[in-house]
Amino acid sequence: MTLFDSPAFEAHESVNAFYDEATGLKTIIAVHSTARGPAAGGCRMWPYPTAEAAMEDALRLSRAMSYKNAVADIDHGGGKAVIIGDSKTMKSPALFEAFGRAVDAVGGRYWTAEDVGVSPADLQAARRTTRYVAGLDGHPAASGDPSPVTAEGVFRGLKLAVKRAYGGDISGLTVAIQGVGHVGAFLAEKLHAAGAKLIITDVNQPALDEVAARTGATVVAPDAIFDSKADVFAPCALGGAVTLANLDRLQGRVIAGGANNQLATPEAGEELYRRGLIYAPDYVINGGGIINVAGEIRALDAGAAFDPVWVEGKLSRLMETLDEVFQRSVDEKRPTHVIAGEIARDRIEAARR
Repeated sequence: MTLFDSPAFEAHESVNAFYDEATGLKTIIAVHSTARGPAAGGCRMWPYPTAEAAMEDALRLSRAMSYKNAVADIDHGGGKAVIIGDSKTMKSPALFEAFGRAVDAVGGRYWTAEDVGVSPADLQAARRTTRYVAGLDGHPAASGDPSPVTAEGVFRGLKLAVKRAYGGDISGLTVAIQGVGHVGAFLAEKLHAAGAKLIITDVNQPALDEVAARTGATVVAPDAIFDSKADVFAPCALGGAVTLANLDRLQGRVIAGGANNQLATPEAGEELYRRGLIYAPDYVINGGGIINVAGEIRALDAGAAFDPVWVEGKLSRLMETLDEVFQRSVDEKRPTHVIAGEIARDRIEAARR
């Protein structure tokens, strides 16, 4: 399959591949749309089995960022970077300086930030070779790690979904969290403080042990998370967690988490709706982090200080949009992912016009 034949291509504006021999950097930067402004989206470092797998992930994530940024009503299009490699063994300041040069070569059409396998500390090195990095510390416009804001949005959105599904709050309910990395760990703490019981899983055992010690969560094997007796399933790891094959194993009525591209296929979303489950579309519920990043870019461009009030206003409005998606699903008798997709595409097309 060629790049242009991929179902994930969907009219990307550009796809850029960069290689740096000195550091071994192999990175793909995909820009789906700049209709609403320069593309913004994180950088993921993962040991992809093939370059084709890395390309497919970059395309899917970049397209999702276009939708996420449009629904969050920020002045950015969608883009994403992936670095092919093991984040546990291959990181170095020189590698991220080379990545910064790659970002700079895209000419300001893409702003990067952290994602799976990449930390704000890594991106400090990239900032030495490009200005198009956000989600950092140490300057007046800095917004810091966006993960806590992503988790805050997921927490608020999860509560909205729970209220619709169960008619109350989350205290006493059980939430199964798949993945306790940056976002999942912060979400676990918020849910624990709100009185929820937790079941967690991850491939990173030290991270599991740490979160379990702080929250009293029950730890299960990665595949067992789907069979947990939980009221809510919160995918916070990689994409494709919800499939037609595992729907029968989920026991709760809510799916709401921080991962991108949670539905393995559109058909999985259709089946969720037919079964009466409430799904919080990922690029709506998890938009808090990119709002935070946009706040930093906004401040950098204006030569001003970061404004958390602006971020809170955008995040609050995003939660109103999520609730509107839930209500329209009821009124129009259509799945939430279909409605959210229409909102995103309409806003992108309006910007193009």
